[in-house]
Amino acid sequence: MEAGTEEILACNPDLILASIPYRLESLAAILKSGLPVLALAPHRLTDIYTDTRLIASLVDARAEGETLIALMQHAIEETRAAAAHLADHDRPLVCCEESGKPMIHSQAWVAELIEASGGRFLGTPGAHTDKETIAAAEPDVLLFAWCGAGDRVPLAKVVAQREWDHLQAVEQRRVHYIPEKFFNTPATTLLDGLRAIAGAFHPSLLPAHRRVMTLA
Repeated sequence: MEAGTEEILACNPDLILASIPYRLESLAAILKSGLPVLALAPHRLTDIYTDTRLIASLVDARAEGETLIALMQHAIEETRAAAAHLADHDRPLVCCEESGKPMIHSQAWVAELIEASGGRFLGTPGAHTDKETIAAAEPDVLLFAWCGAGDRVPLAKVVAQREWDHLQAVEQRRVHYIPEKFFNTPATTLLDGLRAIAGAFHPSLLPAHRRVMTLA
């Protein structure tokens, strides 16, 4: 059993919530404990809203759940409206990774946030890819939000190892690390991800998020 799983069980919780992306090994260990578990598998923003309503109903906080959903929807639509005037050539092609080994594109809800912020998502959400495919697509922006990486994504090292120095995104220093919880946690933390995306794409619309790291 992993250390993180042991810490969860030591709290003797009444209910354990799990949501993708998660390690199946950890979930299996939790299930063996006999504790009640609610495993969620959202893919799009609408799924996240549905799961929020479900969780709110379980803890008798339906009104609070609706407030959170309204907050998220308002922020996303406000950003979409701010970016609506952008011409097609001002909408960057964005490669966003949730994993570096193997290389995996971010989830569909991240693609929705990128599109709401005036960008175009490169690839199929949640699908595996490789450095050659990404290089051939010539993305305008590279975003890294690796699961479990914390603040440890070495942007310069990744670019060098993948031989991406010639890419337009690298030459223009449009390579950013975004804290993974801003993208990979299907909750209101996605609003930080939204601000990080918009700030990275269009600094004239929104200032750069203070937690975003940019290739030097």
